[in-house]
Amino acid sequence: MKVTPRVVIAPLLLGMLFCTAAAWAQSNRRTPSIGYAYPAGGERGSSVQIIIGGQNLRNVSRICVSGDGVHAKLVRYMGRFRRLNGEERRELRRRLDALKPPVDRTRRDRIRKKSADTTATDQVKLPNHPLLNDLESLSSWELEFVENQLLQSNRKNQPNAQIAETALVEVAIDRDALPGDREVRIETSIGMTNPLCFQIGQVPEICEPEPYDPGTPPTKPIDVPFVMNGQIKPGDVDRFRFRAREGQELVIATSARHLIPFLADAVPGWFQATLTLFDESGNELSFTDDFRFSPDPILCFAVSATGIYEIEIRDSIYRGREDFVYRVSIDEQPFITSIFPLGGRVGEKTTASIEGWNLRRRELTLDTRPGGGSVRHVIVHQDDQLSNPLLYAVDDLPESAESEPNNNCDEAQRIALPRIVNGRITPPGDVDVFRFKGRRGDEVVVEVQARRLHSPIDSVVKLFDSSGQVVAWNDDHEYKDGFLHTDMGSLTHHADSYLRARLPRNGKYHVHVSDSRNHGGDAFAYRLRLSPPRPDFELHVTPSSLSLRTGRATPIGVYALRRDGFDGAIEVRLKDAPPGFGLQGGVIPEGADRIRATLSAPSRPIGEPVALRIEGLAVIDKQTVSHGAIPADNKMQAFLYRHLVPSHELLVTVTGSRGRFPPPELVADGPIRIPAGRTARVRINIPKQAKPETLTLELNDPPEGVSLDDWALGAGSVDLVLKADADGATVGTAGNLIVDVFSLRDGRKPRGGGERPKQRIPLGVLPAIPFEIVKR
Repeated sequence: MKVTPRVVIAPLLLGMLFCTAAAWAQSNRRTPSIGYAYPAGGERGSSVQIIIGGQNLRNVSRICVSGDGVHAKLVRYMGRFRRLNGEERRELRRRLDALKPPVDRTRRDRIRKKSADTTATDQVKLPNHPLLNDLESLSSWELEFVENQLLQSNRKNQPNAQIAETALVEVAIDRDALPGDREVRIETSIGMTNPLCFQIGQVPEICEPEPYDPGTPPTKPIDVPFVMNGQIKPGDVDRFRFRAREGQELVIATSARHLIPFLADAVPGWFQATLTLFDESGNELSFTDDFRFSPDPILCFAVSATGIYEIEIRDSIYRGREDFVYRVSIDEQPFITSIFPLGGRVGEKTTASIEGWNLRRRELTLDTRPGGGSVRHVIVHQDDQLSNPLLYAVDDLPESAESEPNNNCDEAQRIALPRIVNGRITPPGDVDVFRFKGRRGDEVVVEVQARRLHSPIDSVVKLFDSSGQVVAWNDDHEYKDGFLHTDMGSLTHHADSYLRARLPRNGKYHVHVSDSRNHGGDAFAYRLRLSPPRPDFELHVTPSSLSLRTGRATPIGVYALRRDGFDGAIEVRLKDAPPGFGLQGGVIPEGADRIRATLSAPSRPIGEPVALRIEGLAVIDKQTVSHGAIPADNKMQAFLYRHLVPSHELLVTVTGSRGRFPPPELVADGPIRIPAGRTARVRINIPKQAKPETLTLELNDPPEGVSLDDWALGAGSVDLVLKADADGATVGTAGNLIVDVFSLRDGRKPRGGGERPKQRIPLGVLPAIPFEIVKR
């Protein structure tokens, strides 16, 4: 139920939370976010200007880039544009045309001077905007941005508040910076944004031809290797030409969906790029809209004749927007298409064979040293080039290789449990059959690791008894909590199979592994685990960027992926955190898949962002098991689906003045037990200092049937009365309750008179309150 606000003597909750109007205003603002960066990468040893589009980006204080060797600073906050009327559009068109470089540079200078000398009385006044106030001083990069935003986009684009604000950022990349993916975040006066992918490359980088750049004409072919950066606007089709020599084996690789995995307001939920390759006469040589199961297309082009070729890139259904950003690399880079086996046993030497393009070696040694994680990546170093990364798994179970023929029960390969079998579905339509002995009542797990390791197989597993009856089978394994986790990355298809079954009788059992589409080949590798259940868990924490005020708390989400039937409680805690940070409500109850906890900040500000680590501990088979939580962001795909997208680090900023009071503290030894149909009281200690203020407290997204029935403030404490409805609340529900604190202030007086409406100003949250619904 909603509690009626009362005028009370309010303590300084959350450490000076209610002291100033400035604190109210800052708490009321929305969190900054970023949706795209263009270009989305740069070459080592270069400095590049990028445009970042997002929301609430005013008052930038810092640009953060993960890893070493990359430095970024704000050049200009460019804000957001309003739509121009007809006269304004024509005037802007005239001014921009005057700034486009003619072939005669002397003539260009005369035009620019004439444009600059034009008096204000001869011009239509353009809107007040940092970029429109002095067009003549803008770089070619900024001029093109103005044209795209105010002339082209006005006609085609639908308004999108999430990417309406822009900032120009300069990124300096050291020559020895490690190539690959980095994360860019922007810190503003009201918080830090989500991370965005920015790639460090090894070859020259080019952007789409700029109409205001007096340099290379856009029609001139480009010499490989290079990376082309571009954006697809509505209906756009981008083309660029390049030179290639006979005998070259070029890898034409696109990064588009990889840069921005999920779009909340677009179907299918990402930029679906297509690549078409033409010869000099315009004949189509090749077309692709993906690479196996990845939406980012890749072409491997064996050049048969020296000449000029052309690449076309567009969206598959001709959509477009500023965040349809791409990078197309054309290079003779080493490129791995498959690896076998897909992993090895911890501590044992494992040599894998690799296939692909421009590879001088066909074998490499996998790193199986203890302590490196269960999923790792391998990269081929060749001269000064690096290949694409491929994933492989490391486990502590005994391993075997699949041995053909094993296509039916009579030829089944005998194995002893527990075991991991490394196999391949080849040729297409192949079925691999394995036989083991089992006893009545034993539980067995049959699990395939393939798609999550970048193998194209869409597996199906079937478990048969000795009479040929199906005991259990599975095609695609759905995760119980509805989210995709890190071992699936940004994949949207649960293509790996999993089953757990209790054996009905003593005897022989057969496991069949196949591809659901009857596809196959050398790349269709898999790892098959046959073992008793091995209970375990994996944790994610969201969001991956947090902005805290000194002495205050903010909610975080912790998600548990439970494996092989593990349903015990998981303790969640900070690991090696700087002094002053605290985690409240850090227990995922037995059987629960997620909780909302609170993270509290120190009483003093911290000058630089801090990378925090969170870990989970659980007792499994009488042994304490710990795993680090993976930072992630809860992303929406295509208006509906949710995904946990992993991030490199959990980055936290702490700003504000030095607090004079300790943060609030929950007074309870364990979960608050709320009887169904009744109430329970909980006390939170707070500082004794007080000032008059109108406040209200509300539960933030409580479970069904749970409400804040009443609350009262005393000297040094606040008492909450929690209620569980007899009909709505479910006995056994457990987790944490988050309490929002609001200040009510008088709003603007209505034009027609009457009382001023109350304006709710969010002030923060109280510490997470662990709870459990019990029987009366």
